[in-house]
Amino acid sequence: MKIISGLFENMVVQRSRQNLSRVRFTGECGHDGTLLACVNNGSTEKVGICKSGLLHGVLAGLKTGGPYKIELFIKNRHGKIFEKIKFRNVLVGDVWILGGQSNMEGMGHLKYASKPQGKVRAFYMDDRWDIAKDPIHNITKAVDQVHSDLSGGKPPARALHTGVGPGVAFGQEMLRSTGIPQGLISCAHGGTSMTHWDPALKSKGGKSLYGAMLRRFHKNGGRVAGVVWYQGCSDASREHIHYTHRMILMINAMRSDFGDHRLPVTIVQIAGACTSGSSKLWNNIQEQQRILSEKIGNFAVVPAIDLSFDDTVHISGFDQNRLGKRLAQAMCVLRHEKNAGLPPIELHSITEGFEKKTGERTVSIKFRNVMGHLQSFGKPCGFSVVDANKVSPCLFRTDLEKDRAILRLPFQLTPWSPSIHYGYGFAPYCNITDSGDRSLPVFGPATIGRKYFGDFIVDWLVSRAMPSAGNLNNLIYPKNKNSARFRPRFFSAGPFCDLHLDLFKCWPKDFLVYFANRVFCSEPMKLELCLGYDGPVKAWIDGEQVFHDPKGTNPAYPDKGTIPWEARKGNHELIIALGANNGKAWGIFARFRRRDVSSNLFKPGVDYCILPVCQS
Repeated sequence: MKIISGLFENMVVQRSRQNLSRVRFTGECGHDGTLLACVNNGSTEKVGICKSGLLHGVLAGLKTGGPYKIELFIKNRHGKIFEKIKFRNVLVGDVWILGGQSNMEGMGHLKYASKPQGKVRAFYMDDRWDIAKDPIHNITKAVDQVHSDLSGGKPPARALHTGVGPGVAFGQEMLRSTGIPQGLISCAHGGTSMTHWDPALKSKGGKSLYGAMLRRFHKNGGRVAGVVWYQGCSDASREHIHYTHRMILMINAMRSDFGDHRLPVTIVQIAGACTSGSSKLWNNIQEQQRILSEKIGNFAVVPAIDLSFDDTVHISGFDQNRLGKRLAQAMCVLRHEKNAGLPPIELHSITEGFEKKTGERTVSIKFRNVMGHLQSFGKPCGFSVVDANKVSPCLFRTDLEKDRAILRLPFQLTPWSPSIHYGYGFAPYCNITDSGDRSLPVFGPATIGRKYFGDFIVDWLVSRAMPSAGNLNNLIYPKNKNSARFRPRFFSAGPFCDLHLDLFKCWPKDFLVYFANRVFCSEPMKLELCLGYDGPVKAWIDGEQVFHDPKGTNPAYPDKGTIPWEARKGNHELIIALGANNGKAWGIFARFRRRDVSSNLFKPGVDYCILPVCQS
């Protein structure tokens, strides 16, 4: 008698929802008859049939746990016993597929390997069950030909001091969390991309990665609890636009082929790499992975950007153990385990603010699913303000407050239209976690504010210093433009249109100055004129007064005053008068915002919104 699939010594059998075994096994035999099983020297029960050299059986009813000693034998119709075979040390628990590339295969230093635990087993790549001990991807002994084919025709070699991946730590943490024996089916191969894992290649069996994974799945009874995945580095190429589509296709195929449409899947958002090339493509894969849980149900993405390396691209053996625990915690959430905690941390919202007392621009980044509070060892690091594909040095401080990170920027040095990133570039230093040792996700580009704001107006006609009008209560529309001596002025250091050096020579006398602009609207628009100012201010559009703040004073900050305006198609005139505030006023901010465009039309980095064009 020879068992081909479904039952092996030292294996972990996948439990049912009733916490009982129900594993199908097949094999070859030399006699016809009834297949009987005796478990732990107990009573004998019929479990299958033997006919024409083949046997088929189902081992059902074993309670979760173990170990079990199982003895199979054939009994013919005359009651004679044939072909006994024994399987020792069998457990019933949860079994997991481990897939992906080298960080799942395990390249961390072995000195950090977890101490083996008897109730965490691995189905090694030579089709053998044993206690899980790194490296569990013994790829040089792999049965499936694809692992040799991908390495030029011979099994790939691994340095003897490496081999730690997240799998063993994942299994041990699942055992600690659930008390259930754990089995790990090793399927990963370093350097592979989504094209290598294409489900369309499954007909090749062990000559394709997907086919090899499916063969190992069926070899162990055809039932698993879920999938754990680390892969994406090799997809950071010009074909990155296909990553999300390929991942969705693969998960759908797994769920179909595994017979579980709600199969839980937990993946790692790839960490960093000390390399050269286009970090934009690397960050793009991370961003696609970040939002995959919005597109795939019963799916979690675990960040890893804060973890250390043992070489230029592989997570250290020490931090692979941390990653394994994070993956287990996320999987427990998907499976609704007791006391599982919260899903991985996700970006919730980004809002912009202004500190009146300090003149700082603030960006408040809120996260959901924070366990406890956000924290860091040393000053919080990892956020970047990026403008024109370059990191701006304007971010001088990050504060952590419960589930928020508050970025502080000097307004005058902040780019006009920056984007916010966490984990920008190949190998950023990121050290922010929550109380559960779970990292923030890599994200970006995320624009500050909303895309229906136009750029700040920095190209004006500016008048000479005019006689004071106090708080501007009695100031009327300036019909005589010649007396104001308007001159073109481009404020290259904007967005604040700063006149204080020009006007300082007029101090201590009070005075006023006009800013004028031509505004073209290519279609009818519902707008807001958003002003910032540090003195009394009055504004006219097409000769009609639309705003007046007689008490305007320091400091000036964007959008201090907002003026609704329903603009017709065509050209318009905008004039703003600013009182000198007894020498304290320096200038203005001004921009338009559309009020009649739904915010769901806007995506980071893409302008869908038509806005007014200003020409002095």
